[in-house]
Amino acid sequence: MIPTGQVRAIDAEVLLDWYAETARDLPWRRPGVTAWQILMSEIMLQQTPVARVQPIWLEWVARWPVPSAMAASAPAEVLRAWGKLGYPRRAMRLHECARVLAEQHGDEVPADVDVLLGLPGIGAYTARAVACFAYGQRVPVVDTNVRRVVARAVHGQAVAGNPAARDLVETEALLPTEVPRAAEFSAALMELGATVCTARSPECANCPLPHCAWVAAGRPASQVVRRVQKYEGTDRQARGRLLDVLRAASGPVERVRLDLAWTRDPGQRDRALDSLLVDGLIEQTVDGLFALAGEGDRAG
Repeated sequence: MIPTGQVRAIDAEVLLDWYAETARDLPWRRPGVTAWQILMSEIMLQQTPVARVQPIWLEWVARWPVPSAMAASAPAEVLRAWGKLGYPRRAMRLHECARVLAEQHGDEVPADVDVLLGLPGIGAYTARAVACFAYGQRVPVVDTNVRRVVARAVHGQAVAGNPAARDLVETEALLPTEVPRAAEFSAALMELGATVCTARSPECANCPLPHCAWVAAGRPASQVVRRVQKYEGTDRQARGRLLDVLRAASGPVERVRLDLAWTRDPGQRDRALDSLLVDGLIEQTVDGLFALAGEGDRAG
């Protein structure tokens, strides 16, 4: 927990002024963006850089402006449109969420955090992000960037510890009491972590905060050794190669097409293929062909 004397270690007024002057002009922050469109952006932005998300998000907004539009599309269409954003299960869960919103919520995204948590593919972060950024609610929105800023500015630590329930309590304690300002503060805190107080090369000289416990302590190095997650040669890369084949195909394909897509390790390829089937991202036809979800009936 944050010691009582440090609850206001992050100056809200200073941070809000900085955000008003320097915030990136991201399309999902502009006036007129709906809660559904913000929800799409939040799902896409999970573990994916803004630069890769922005053009695909704009295409999705035009193609699926409301949940019912996406729900009317086949899962395979959503998977193809997802492209190279990575972690394609997010696309499938969003498609399922769109169906629930269309059928049970009048084609609208709920504003209540608890209701949002009951939707397919919506976790603790996403539910609060939608409530905050789409509906202006005073709720703590805690992602990796926010946790890092709080760890440094408040606790004097180079990196945040493992995610814990206290993160929400500590971040909520930092929010201004006024609801509209609290929502903007959440966006500003996240922006600070994404653009200035970054993980590898923090630009402390450009930080607007008048006090940072980590800087005051001499920017001590972290004692935590973090493993860098590789991608080359992983099961995840193998899955991506197999999905690339099916996204590029006009219908179901023979197994040999998939075998040729990943030849370095047949066992790994089989494992990747099985996992895609289990996740429901692809399906096998009665003739033994493989296709994206919902396209298996196009065989022959």
